[in-house]
Parts: sequence; structure tokens; C-alpha cells
Amino acid sequence: MLYAFISQDMADTLDKRLAARPGHIKRLEQLRDEGRLILAGPHPAIDCEDPGPAGFTGSLIVAEFDSLGEAQEWARSDPYVAAGVYEKVTVKPFRRVLP
Repeated sequence: MLYAFISQDMADTLDKRLAARPGHIKRLEQLRDEGRLILAGPHPAIDCEDPGPAGFTGSLIVAEFDSLGEAQEWARSDPYVAAGVYEKVTVKPFRRVLP
């Protein structure tokens, strides 16, 4: 089943985010290589593709897992969680309609 990971960043964590990014991207690339990643990306803090020092307010990931518990465990072990970037991560079942 697909799951949506909706993450909210803590304030002023851009430096932490940038430091933890390689590990975060590596996990996403693994999901992609396994054919389980639908989409992933951050929410810029301002209406701009590259927000620069304004940073990000969180992230959205949609990926396939065998169960909600497995998806939640994957979310808990994210490098952004360990680095103190994410304040909150919500994991919800997701039903793809389009495309």
C-alpha cells in the first residue's frame, strides 16, 4: 500500500537539514531503486523553487510499504529525525487516483 509522509520542520534548522541531507537522500534513492518511491521533496518556506536562507518548512514523501507499522518505523529512522530537523512526521495511508 502507498503511504504519505508529511513532515514539519522545526524552526531554524536549515543547517541541520543540509548536514543530514546525504543520508536522507540515500534512503530515498534506495526506495526509488526498489520501485517503491512515488514522489519526494521539500516544502520551501517561501514561494520560490530555491528558497535560499529562508529554508524549508517540511517535506512530502509518497512511497509503498507492506504496512502502516513498517512505514512508521521507516519514518522514525530518517536522518532528519535523528538530526532534529523534523518536529513532527505524520504517516497516513494514501490512495493514488491520478495519474
